[in-house]
Amino acid sequence: MMTDPSSSTLSVAAILKESAARTPDEIAIVVGKTETTFAELWASSRAYAGALRAKGVASGDAIAILIPNVVDFPRAYYAILSLGGIVVPIHALLKADEIEYVLRDSGATMLICAAPLLGEGAKGARQAGIPVLSVLSPDPIDGIDQLEKLAAEAEPIRTYEPCQPDATATILYTSGTTGKPKGAMGSHFALVEQTSTLLMTTFDMRADDVVFGGLPLFHTFGQTCTLNTGIRAGAKIVLLPKFDGETALRTLIDNECTIMMGVPTMYIALLEAAKHTTERPKLRYAVSGGSSLPLAVIERFRTEFGVEIYEGYGLTETSPVASFNHIGSKPRAGSIGTAIWGVDVEIANSEIDDRVVLLPIDELGEIVIRGHNLMKGYLNLPEETAKAVVDGWFRTGDLGTKDADGYLWIVDRKKDMILRNGYNVYPREVEEVLTAHPAVSTAAVFGVAHEVHGQEIMAVIVLAPGADAEEAELHAYAKEKLAAYKYPRRVEIVETLPLGPSGKVLKRELVKQYEAEGSAVDA
Repeated sequence: MMTDPSSSTLSVAAILKESAARTPDEIAIVVGKTETTFAELWASSRAYAGALRAKGVASGDAIAILIPNVVDFPRAYYAILSLGGIVVPIHALLKADEIEYVLRDSGATMLICAAPLLGEGAKGARQAGIPVLSVLSPDPIDGIDQLEKLAAEAEPIRTYEPCQPDATATILYTSGTTGKPKGAMGSHFALVEQTSTLLMTTFDMRADDVVFGGLPLFHTFGQTCTLNTGIRAGAKIVLLPKFDGETALRTLIDNECTIMMGVPTMYIALLEAAKHTTERPKLRYAVSGGSSLPLAVIERFRTEFGVEIYEGYGLTETSPVASFNHIGSKPRAGSIGTAIWGVDVEIANSEIDDRVVLLPIDELGEIVIRGHNLMKGYLNLPEETAKAVVDGWFRTGDLGTKDADGYLWIVDRKKDMILRNGYNVYPREVEEVLTAHPAVSTAAVFGVAHEVHGQEIMAVIVLAPGADAEEAELHAYAKEKLAAYKYPRRVEIVETLPLGPSGKVLKRELVKQYEAEGSAVDA
């Protein structure tokens, strides 16, 4: 079907172009000691785009990028979008076979890969039969062109190609809890509208802010909320290529960051790092998402850093933000806030799959979302898309409630709920109790198969540094604080928990590990 080119008026690349025009000499990106202005970032993106165009990249082509949190990520990201191409960001820790799957599934015609990741990246691309361009490579590599060298020789594009608002801008792969990851297609309109809505009515972010960029840019949270929204605001973004608590705290202090964006595991790591220094950053605002932040962590962070954490909620499929504790209202600790502008977030009957039946105030059900932030669907998976988007509502798989003021409260993931002796047990409630214990840094609660009870409750705990506690002590603590059907029958203390790309605890890995060891033991 032919479309009228005059109606092609939008591009995510406009976010960078407009900020470069307004504040060309302000710093856009900081990595270590290297600063890049908005004008320099736009110029290098246009040069990268010129090199890609010379390589045959055209509108509608999917180009994969495997780059950590360095300035080459936004350079390549906006370059591909400027040509009307589709960005396929790849998680930096994937192995060659996993990379091959994403490349084949997305139909990517090329991979742009950072030199330190070429071991797996080039192998995955070779298996998928597509060419690789490198960035950050100090020396030429046989058979792999250096994008920086090509960009220096190519004619830069003049400006971005305008796109249809519903044209695909990104394909982000959701970590599959069962089966293979699915590619969620994000439109130019949904991604641009996110930045408008977040800056106008949701976040407290301004041009004079310094935003901490520790969230991975290949993930929707870092890509939309840190990169696109930060660039649109004209703020300075301080990227951290690899997150750890000590380095992050030093980065926050040395760069005088005013906004912290992170997931719960990052806030926990910062609290632990803060025990080793009296210095504190100049934070005025903090944003958390990805998974629920324990109330004990919110309180500890407020005490240590003197700043309130504003929680929100969203998914890859919702671009990502759907609800938030909005600017201008005191955040309600434990709540994921109210629906963002122009988006509906409601509670539906979780037992009915083929249609959405909304529930009254304060009733527990599945969180459903509709609005301008929805993905276009899962790439090449019409049946999966039809299961996920029902009657125009995206079914999140999260269980929660909505109160009379419109505030939303997550109870747990539908699939994480434990059914013990016919009673519903919500892991998050048990985790809140455990993380309130002074010796506990992080807790993951999940169900393992049990012959008698159906499922048994298990808790895996990481202690705070220097803390001393026995498993029996924590078991007794939980037993005292929780009803008989809720407390964990087995408690294990471990050094670390398995984490996904966005810092979420991978409970499915824990279930697999502990079920393989045998059923939980009653205690």
